Amino acid sequence: MSQLRDELIQKLEDRKAKLGVVGLGYVGLPLAVEKAKAGYEVIGFDVQDKKVESVNEGHNYIGDIVDSDLEKLVKEGRLKATTDFSFVKDVDAVSICVPTPLDLYKQPDISYVVSSTKSVAKYLHRGMLIVLESTTYPGTTEEVLKPILEEGGLKCGKDFFLAFSPERVDPGNKQYKTKNTPKVVGGCTPECTEVAATLYRNILESEIYTVSCPAVAEMEKILENTFRNINIGLANEMAVLCERMGIDVWEVIDAAKTKPYGFMAFYPGPGLGGHCIPLDPFYLSWKAKEYDYHTKLIETSGEINDFMPEFVVDNAMKLLNGHKKAMNGAKVLLLGVAYKRDIDDLRESPALKVIDHLEKNGAEVIVSDPFIPEFKRNGKVYHTVKWEDVIDESDIVIITTDHSPYDYEAIAERAKIVYDTRNATKDVKNNREKIHKL
Repeated sequence: MSQLRDELIQKLEDRKAKLGVVGLGYVGLPLAVEKAKAGYEVIGFDVQDKKVESVNEGHNYIGDIVDSDLEKLVKEGRLKATTDFSFVKDVDAVSICVPTPLDLYKQPDISYVVSSTKSVAKYLHRGMLIVLESTTYPGTTEEVLKPILEEGGLKCGKDFFLAFSPERVDPGNKQYKTKNTPKVVGGCTPECTEVAATLYRNILESEIYTVSCPAVAEMEKILENTFRNINIGLANEMAVLCERMGIDVWEVIDAAKTKPYGFMAFYPGPGLGGHCIPLDPFYLSWKAKEYDYHTKLIETSGEINDFMPEFVVDNAMKLLNGHKKAMNGAKVLLLGVAYKRDIDDLRESPALKVIDHLEKNGAEVIVSDPFIPEFKRNGKVYHTVKWEDVIDESDIVIITTDHSPYDYEAIAERAKIVYDTRNATKDVKNNREKIHKL
């Protein structure tokens, strides 16, 4: 194994290794681009023809990638995409970056990971490195991937290298991207860790932090997002209580964060969104049951965060009632459907649940989002509009995403009622009597 390790490390150092990425979404495509920019020849694998065609045409569909970078890499032949997994036989190292959603019962759905691993296993060869980047429960790499990869007779730690390195993608983050975010790596053996760490050191500009095994790396990723989930849950619970007590929760948080130690500011909102924070803690809750442990804090925070869209709609209903207007038949202008500011990503967006509750109560929902021209929800296609064209006819405006292109002064001036769930109107000087905050 030492010879295989040394050979692969040398190929990685010399940029002679060919690299693969399975899954060309928000995680996989930026990683493939960084691998190609680092001087490697890269093959991206995906089951969706549309994504493969877009990549091969140099057309970018991920916000955090510079369009010209992708186009240049494709033209130079450093990056190509395919739906044909037989090309796995040509690569020296492959990263698996596929979705890991929850099912209807909030249990882990690792079918994409299993399917991708089986596709890779068909063309696994000696001296190859496989790294799982998809967020999952502790034990997945060694309990699920390793047996699948070993079915052909090759042995992990002897014939091939296997590691887990969690993705840390934060869509829309202007400071930290794939290139400069510290990377955690845990291999099945010390040599597996060494090879995987070498791969990332030659691609990224960030610290590569190694841990003793894949399970540690898998658990640390869940800890990151559980930490945020629970603290956002606390902020949301404070918002509910402050609303009943007539206290401005945003002012409370601003005051608390003046303490230079022992406090980190988290903010309330209409719920949780994104590909990680709403989902990952439930992976741990599910796995904990195998060890006869009930993760009470995690599940309680999940209940609080899940309640927020309903809380938002209940408050909007009270605001309308105060203007002698029923929710049933009201025209509600929703500002923002993306799950966070200034991105086009609506995965698990709480705004979608707000829409569900509004329509359940008979409201006519109009959506304005400068980053998302249209989207589909429960079989219905929504076309977003310019808020300027519809605000005068709307009975209430609900700010569910605090996008920076919105002119909040003008919105407050023209709206009948503004319900701000993101504190986006904090700097608005005029028409404060129309503004009501979460």
